[in-house]
Amino acid sequence: MSQMTDYAANSQDAMIALFLQDGDGDKLTDILVDALDEAFRILSEELRSPQLN
Repeated sequence: MSQMTDYAANSQDAMIALFLQDGDGDKLTDILVDALDEAFRILSEELRSPQLN
């Protein structure tokens, strides 16, 4: 899972760098919405998984 998280972070960093280069606010909004959707998906999966304690 760590590798997947690292890849997602690197991918988002690259997209933000492209935004800064182009100065297009719509692209940044799309990136932020995608990141938020991913965070909610991860939280949802965590809530559904059984506790191992």
